[in-house]
Amino acid sequence: MVNTKITYKDAGVDVHRGYEAVAQMKKHVRSTYTKGVLTDIGSFGGAFSLAAFKDMEEPVLVSGTDGVGTKLKLAFDMNKHDTIGIDAVAMCVNDIICSGAEPLFFLDYIATGRIAPEHIADIVKGISEGCVQSLCALVGGETAEMPGFYSDGEYDVAGFAVGIVDRKKMIDGSTIKEGDIIIGLPSSGVHSNGFSLVRKLVEVAGIELDTYEESLGETYGEAFLKPTKLYVKAIKAAKEVATLKGIAHITGGGFIENVPRILPEDVSAKIHLKAIEKPAIYDFLEKTSGLGVEELYNTFNMGIGMMVVVASEEIDKVISALHKAGEKATVIGEIVKGNQGVILCQD
Repeated sequence: MVNTKITYKDAGVDVHRGYEAVAQMKKHVRSTYTKGVLTDIGSFGGAFSLAAFKDMEEPVLVSGTDGVGTKLKLAFDMNKHDTIGIDAVAMCVNDIICSGAEPLFFLDYIATGRIAPEHIADIVKGISEGCVQSLCALVGGETAEMPGFYSDGEYDVAGFAVGIVDRKKMIDGSTIKEGDIIIGLPSSGVHSNGFSLVRKLVEVAGIELDTYEESLGETYGEAFLKPTKLYVKAIKAAKEVATLKGIAHITGGGFIENVPRILPEDVSAKIHLKAIEKPAIYDFLEKTSGLGVEELYNTFNMGIGMMVVVASEEIDKVISALHKAGEKATVIGEIVKGNQGVILCQD
C-alpha cells in the first residue's frame, strides 16, 4: 500500500466552501429572528422560547415538513436560486396554518453534490424571505455536501416548520355544514406541485424556458418558477374578524384530494369554476396536456392556493379582511349535502 495522504477535499468535500456558505448566509438568517429566538446561527440546536404563549389554556404545537420537488430542475436550468427557498417555506407553513396555528420557526435542509457558496446563499436568502413573510424565524438548518450522490450544480431543499395554537382555537373542519360558503384565495401560479408533468409538457411543446410569451407578460421559465404564495398574514387577518370553520391548502392532488380533508362525512364542496380567475400559464398547461377538467383539478391548484370555509353571515367581514391583507379573495363555492366529495360546477 502506498503511504499517500488523501484528504476530505480529495474525496470531493471542501469544508472551506461550507464555511464560506455559512458566512454568506448569516445576514439573511438573522433578518428572520423574532423575540422568541434564543440561539444564533451555528449553534448545535435552534432554541425558541414559548414564554410569549404562557397565557394559552392548552398550547398545541403543530408541525409540517415538505420539499420543493422537481420544480428544482427549473431553478437549475435557469440558474436562478433565490426564490426556490420561498417555496420550501410556503409548502410547510401553508400547511400548518390550516389548523389555525401561528408559525414560530423553520429549519431547512440543503443537500448538494458540491457546495457553491453563492448558490447556497441565494437559496437561504429565499428561505429567509419566506420566513419574514410568514412571521417566523429561521433557527437552524443543515447544508450537506454529497459528491457522487448529486451532480455538480444540483441540490435538494426541504424544510420543517413548527407553529402554535391554543387547542380551543384549533380549526379542523368539524363544524362545517350545509350552507356554509367557500372563499378562494388566488395562487401566484403553479406553486410547487405537478412539476413532473409541467416539465414533460415543456418538453413535448418544444419550448425554451427563456422564451418570452406575450400572453404571460414574461418568459415561460419566469412564470413556472414564480414562488409559492404565502398565506400566513392573510389567514391571520381573517381569523381576527371571524370564526373560520375550515382551511384547505391546495397542493399536490389539487382540489380533488385536498378539499375533502377538511369536510365532515355528510357534506361536499360545490366549486363554481367560472368564479376562479386562473393565471395565464394555465392556458398553456390545459392546451398542451389535453387533460379534462377532473384531471386538471386533481393535479394543479388551477388558480386557487388556499380555501376558507365560513358561515354565510361571515362572508363580508372575511372578504374585507382578506382584501385589506392584500388578497384578491372571492366566493368560489358553497357546502352542500354529500359524501366528502368535490363537485366541479361549470355553469
